[in-house]
Amino acid sequence: MTRTILPGSTIGVLGSGQLGRMFAIAARRMGYRVHTFSPDDDTPTGQVADWETQAAYDDLDAVRAFAEGVDVITFEFENIPAETVEQAERFAPVRPGGSVLYTTQNRLREKTFLSGSGFPVVPFRAVSSREELQAAAAELGTPAVLKTAGWGYDGKGQVRIDSLEQVPDAWSTLKTDAVLEAFVDFECEVSVIVARGFDGELADYGVIGNDHQNHILDVSVAPADLPGDLGREASRIARAVVEALDVVGVLCVEFFVTRAGTLLINELAPRPHNSGHLTFDAAVTSQFEQQLRAVCGLSLGEPELLRPAAMANLLGDLWFQGTPDWSAACRFPQVKLHLYGKEQARPGRKMGHLTALAGDPRTAADLVREARRALAARATKT
Repeated sequence: MTRTILPGSTIGVLGSGQLGRMFAIAARRMGYRVHTFSPDDDTPTGQVADWETQAAYDDLDAVRAFAEGVDVITFEFENIPAETVEQAERFAPVRPGGSVLYTTQNRLREKTFLSGSGFPVVPFRAVSSREELQAAAAELGTPAVLKTAGWGYDGKGQVRIDSLEQVPDAWSTLKTDAVLEAFVDFECEVSVIVARGFDGELADYGVIGNDHQNHILDVSVAPADLPGDLGREASRIARAVVEALDVVGVLCVEFFVTRAGTLLINELAPRPHNSGHLTFDAAVTSQFEQQLRAVCGLSLGEPELLRPAAMANLLGDLWFQGTPDWSAACRFPQVKLHLYGKEQARPGRKMGHLTALAGDPRTAADLVREARRALAARATKT
């Protein structure tokens, strides 16, 4: 029988970005202590955690010391080396387990698992040479998208191929084990975030609609504008995926909705997801609290949205005209400001987000975009 890890215990977090920061806030609010581990210091997570260990992920002695000092370990991003997780698991439970991480941190393993389990995925081929890429592109047709098998996110590590003549250049750009995916002419992108407890209890937040700019999530809206039957099918598939992977924790399933009205899984994320940031303000139980409850063996909370909501990312580009005028966003009484404590603003870097609550999803989306425009319009030079 699984031991319930009660408030007062220490939760270890591998990784130290904004997802860990919001997780740590949820954990500390419930009376837990938090210890974060990453190669960096003064991190978004470390700023609100009780302890911050700065060490390389391949420093297994440091990993052991970290694991010996906590009651359970979770992670806030999936690019953690397998040997790090294996070492940690010797001294404390890691949830979701290392097998989930192994599958989802590599696109080829993830897509092979999904396809082999009967889930709807974008047609793909594994490629490890220019010759294999040429054959795969001829079979799948163009346009197609070449993606690295591992270590890619926010559009990094991928190249679009519009014709067979572009294959040599595309291979020269990545030149590593990769996945070629057929190009999907989709209607929209949506996600479903599911929490699963130790006893198999499931809770999801319904379908969230996502708009991207330059391959980075720009605005998320909940509930998404989808027909009821398609929304129910997305939730059914997401719940089946989390069970097939035997996840204890939180998992996000990202979907393409095709113009024919069908669902194709794009990617999985075995942790809280950017599209679920709005649950921090809009849901009875946020995705971060659900992660905490699940990994500690507690019953899951109610995922119901209290009001329709929208989230807008604040990228480093917003700082280029000067420091954003935060008071401009705070003049919107239905908008919440979240900043991640990152010192250096860079193009495409996620520095924070805004969440807007309203009577309907469209109004929430309009409101959060208006508040973000106000930040840029009133930026002040530093």
